[in-house]
Amino acid sequence: MQQRTVGILLFNDVEVLDFAGPFEVFSVATLPISNEKPFIVKTISENGDLVTARNGLKVFPDYSFDNHPSLDIVIIPGGYGAEQIEINNPTIIEWIKTQQSRTEFLTSVCTGALLLAKAGILDGRKATTHWMDVDRLKHEFPKVSVQRDVKFVDEGSIITSGGISAGINMSFHLISRLHGKDVAEDTAKRMEYEIKL
Repeated sequence: MQQRTVGILLFNDVEVLDFAGPFEVFSVATLPISNEKPFIVKTISENGDLVTARNGLKVFPDYSFDNHPSLDIVIIPGGYGAEQIEINNPTIIEWIKTQQSRTEFLTSVCTGALLLAKAGILDGRKATTHWMDVDRLKHEFPKVSVQRDVKFVDEGSIITSGGISAGINMSFHLISRLHGKDVAEDTAKRMEYEIKL
């Protein structure tokens, strides 16, 4: 079995469920019969320092940009920190650009799509974000084909999802792509979460 490493970007004022939802989904996923875990999930921040997420939740990342392992899947969450602070951080944007060429899948949750767009990764692609921010995405990044009223948009190796809890739906979708519908549905059942694949 190929075990994939999932790296979730963290930063101050990150939306909690944006990163915690996918973290839970990929961590819980288990293959039938073998009972193997197909994903290793790690958190990464720019400097590896303690992060204060939205509403004061403190999270200590596993790695920094300088020492994280090779990643197969990268998740870029959103929140105030993404849309107002990190979008103006060239180090974060450059790291995201670098990950596109190194990873199998580059994904975003909520306004994490703005960071992908700022990195030029969504140019010429369909994408979505939180419903409150679709107009901003469309206005600031006219090369992006913005999709409304969808949980996620799958563009092959680039997947964007809507607001907050939509990252959970996207994570189940990706598990279904990689390991089949049954594994995704079994994971959802363990989490008592209803999905439609």
